[in-house]
Amino acid sequence: MTPRHETPRPPAAPGATRRTLLLRAGAAALAGTCAPFAPFALAATADGFPDHPVRMIVPLPAGGASDVVARLIAQKLGDLWKQGVVVDNRPGAGTLIGSTAVARAPRDGYTFGMVISAHVINPSLRTHMPYDTVKDFTPLTLLGFPVMALVAHPSVAANDVKGLVQQSRQGAISYASLGIGTATHLAGELLKTMTGADLVHVPYNGSAPAYTDMLTGRVPVGFVLLDSALPYIKDGRLKVLGLTSSKRSAIYPQYTTIAESLPGYALESMFGFVAPSGLPAPVAAKLSRDLQTVANLPEVRERMSQLSIETVASDGPSFGAFIDRELKRWAPVVKASGARVD
Repeated sequence: MTPRHETPRPPAAPGATRRTLLLRAGAAALAGTCAPFAPFALAATADGFPDHPVRMIVPLPAGGASDVVARLIAQKLGDLWKQGVVVDNRPGAGTLIGSTAVARAPRDGYTFGMVISAHVINPSLRTHMPYDTVKDFTPLTLLGFPVMALVAHPSVAANDVKGLVQQSRQGAISYASLGIGTATHLAGELLKTMTGADLVHVPYNGSAPAYTDMLTGRVPVGFVLLDSALPYIKDGRLKVLGLTSSKRSAIYPQYTTIAESLPGYALESMFGFVAPSGLPAPVAAKLSRDLQTVANLPEVRERMSQLSIETVASDGPSFGAFIDRELKRWAPVVKASGARVD
């Protein structure tokens, strides 16, 4: 067999081998350096976001008004994004469990959550918090204000808050709330602080047991979400003494506000959405913008109105400013009430 002869390779140019090795080493080093930042580079733009299912954490049980609202928004976001939005109910500890899950989620926009008034009340109510309400979240939108009211049994002589305060000076009056530290509790404490009314707080674990006692007159007044009280108001078993908002409701303009009898009184329960802190700005902006878009859909606004929720659909910075104001406002009210949950 004739031996096969390979054409000899030309000798490498001086320094070529060194340059090749250096270039390869530099490329490898650069790739290694950039690798940890790859997710951030991908997230630096919101193009294509989201490209897989998103999780919405709700810090309350399934079936309530907050859950109904969350699922409505999730459905419309899914339609907009052509991606699934999974509602993950994480109730417990006055919304701390759900909100902690949001705060500790990856900072990529694929997990965000609902917050209610407890979000701005808890820091004043609890000595130890598992997160920082301002630093650990990205505000996305203030969705809306549920209409909250002070209602009374027909046996109560007063027909407005001024009359109730006067009546309380003749003997203490018990008022129901939907739990210690809730907006319905602190609505009563704010009224006491501003007027010196002799009101005794009776907390309940939700609206069902509260209505059981209010409808019999055992506990003659209570702060509740108006939507849940409407059936009893319509059949005359309860009456409205005033709404807690600063101005009359656009949904129920026939009901007076507490502020009409007591200038300066205002308490607005809220629904909003937040994401973990450190979210890439384009992703945060898209989340906020898309939440505002679906909240302003006519069918969503109509359903929210049916649930006695006045739609706001703010941008993220406006919601952040609202949270800052509410944190400062609730601190003295909670301190005056003496309420603690630790």
